[in-house]
Amino acid sequence: MSVLLPFLKTRPRLQLEGRAVYLRPPRPQDHRAWAALRAKSRSFLEPWEPTWPEHDLTRGAFRARLAAYARELELGEAYPFFIFRRSDDALVGAVRLFHVRRGVAQTGAIGYWVGQSFTRQGLMSDAVETLIRFAFRGLGLHRLEAACMPQNAASAALLLKCGFSEEGYAPAYLKINGGWRDHRLFGMVAPE
Repeated sequence: MSVLLPFLKTRPRLQLEGRAVYLRPPRPQDHRAWAALRAKSRSFLEPWEPTWPEHDLTRGAFRARLAAYARELELGEAYPFFIFRRSDDALVGAVRLFHVRRGVAQTGAIGYWVGQSFTRQGLMSDAVETLIRFAFRGLGLHRLEAACMPQNAASAALLLKCGFSEEGYAPAYLKINGGWRDHRLFGMVAPE
């Protein structure tokens, strides 16, 4: 926890505003809501995610996650956000801009998850659109990338709705739920 305290004290609070959601980096006090949402949505999320470590939902694992996020943020390599519904401040999921590369690339990748009870409400598309604005306008990135498994039609539809274009197919791209899985690849270039 000592790694987090200086970071949280010295860094200004980052919050991004969407239409129906707002995004902010995770905080230690979010553990209970995060663990409850992940546990309740486990069977919904597991087919699309890396294998969950045995103690993934514990407070200690959450603190380690926050410490890793703090390092990434400090280095400008990743920007993790929890997604909250504006109407009642309910935690609905998370979205993350990661693999941020500067120099001649000016690019990053996005990933996201939503709790099962918050699907099909437009909250995730609002969150992804908000993150896109931050990446292009706030950080000055030139390109964003995303990937999803071919069976995840909802995720592919979300990316297309948010302005991504399908660019390719990568066999055995990521190790998801215990096995190497093919992925559809998507990209987006900042508007001129």
